[in-house]
Amino acid sequence: MHPIARRGLAAAAGVALLVGAAACANDEQKAAENVPGVTGTEVVIGTHQPLTGPAAPGYSRISAAVKAYFEHVNSKGGVNGRKIVYKVMDDGYNPANTDNVVRKLVLDDKVFALLGGLGTPTHTNVLEFIKAQKVPDLFVASGSRNWNQPDKYPTTFGWQPDYTVEGKILATFVKKELAGKKVCHFGQNDDFGRDSLAGVEKVLGPVAAKQTYTTTNQQVGPAIGALKAAGCEVIISASIPGFTALAMGQAAAQGFKAQWIVSNVGADYTTLSKQLGDKKAILEGMIADNYLPMAGDASDPWVQAFGKIHQQYNAANPLDGNAVYGYSMAYTFVQVLQAAGKDLTREKLVDAVEKGGFKGPGLTPFRYSGDVHAGYSGVRLNKVQNGAQMYFGPTFVTDDGDGEVTEHSEPPTAPPADAIPTT
Repeated sequence: MHPIARRGLAAAAGVALLVGAAACANDEQKAAENVPGVTGTEVVIGTHQPLTGPAAPGYSRISAAVKAYFEHVNSKGGVNGRKIVYKVMDDGYNPANTDNVVRKLVLDDKVFALLGGLGTPTHTNVLEFIKAQKVPDLFVASGSRNWNQPDKYPTTFGWQPDYTVEGKILATFVKKELAGKKVCHFGQNDDFGRDSLAGVEKVLGPVAAKQTYTTTNQQVGPAIGALKAAGCEVIISASIPGFTALAMGQAAAQGFKAQWIVSNVGADYTTLSKQLGDKKAILEGMIADNYLPMAGDASDPWVQAFGKIHQQYNAANPLDGNAVYGYSMAYTFVQVLQAAGKDLTREKLVDAVEKGGFKGPGLTPFRYSGDVHAGYSGVRLNKVQNGAQMYFGPTFVTDDGDGEVTEHSEPPTAPPADAIPTT
C-alpha cells in the first residue's frame, strides 16, 4: 500500500478511536443520568428524621453530623468524582408523616438511595413502598429485626446491632453480675421493645414484670409504679432518650431505686443530662451499651478525627453519642459508595453492601452477606460514674437467634487520614 494511503488509514483510525472514546464517555454520562439521583458530578440521597416531635431530643443531631461528614468528603472531591447531596426531611417520628416524606424523596426528588431513616414504627411503615420502588434502603437508624429480611425486603439493610442481639448481651451481664436480682423490662410498645424483650428472655427466661409506653403519651408514672410494686431490682429499658429521662425521673420521684440498664439508643449521657437538668444526678450508676467510639473519650482516635470535622462543619451542636453515630454511619456509607464503583447503579450499591468487608469505626464486625442484612454484631457495656460515661469490661458478639454470647477481642480499626476511607 502507498505510504500516503497508510497514513490516511491511520489518521482515519485515530479519528475513529477518538470518536469511539467520546461516544463511550457520552454513553457513560447518559447511563449515569438514567439512574435516579445520579449524574456525572453528584449523587443524591435522602432520609427521614425526627427534627421535631418526641424523638427529636438527641436524635435531631444525627442528620446534622451526617451532613457535616458529607461536606467534609465533598471538600476532598467527593466519591468517584461525585459530590454527595443529602436531603433531610422531618417526619416528627410520626409514621403517617414518614410515608409522605419518603414518597416525596423517591417520587419527586428522585433520590438514588435512602440512608439512615430513623425509627422502628416510622420506617416499618414505608418498607412496602421502598420495596416496590426498588430503592436502596441503607442503614436504617433502628435496631429492629425488620431490616434483616433480605428475601422479603431485598434492598433494606440495618446498621446498628439489632435489639435482640443487644438484649441477649445485656441479659448475659445481668445473669452473671446481678444474679438473684428481680429483673423487669420497660420498653417501647412496638418492635423496638418487643425485640429487646425477646433477647432478654432468651437468656433469662420470663422477666418478673414488664411495662410499656407509647410515644404519644408521656404519662409513664403508672408503668413505673407497677414496676415498683412488683419489687423490680433491675430494669432493662428499651427506650428512646425522652422516655429514658421520663422513666428514670418518675422512678426517682416515687422513691423507687433500681439498677437501670438502658439500650444504647436511649442512653446517651449528654442528651439525658440536658433533659434532666439539675436532676441529672439520678443518671449516676446507669449501665448501658454501645458499639461505637465513646463520645466522651477524648483519647479515642476516632473521636479525635470526627472532632476535627465537627469543629469545622457542625460546631453548633455537641459532639455527643448522636453525633458519633451520624459520623460513623456516614463513614460506612462512603465505603459502600466507593465499593459500588464509578459506574453507579442501585443494584451495584446493594451488591456492595452484601459483599461486606467494611471496617471501622465500630467495635465489632458487620454481619452483612447475601443472606444477612443486619449490621454490627455486638456491643460493649458502659457505666455513668462521676458524670462521665465510660466503657468497662470486654466487647461481646452474638446473633438474634440461639447463638451464644461470646467475647470479641479484635481491636478496633484506626481511622485513615482525614477520616475518609481508602479504596
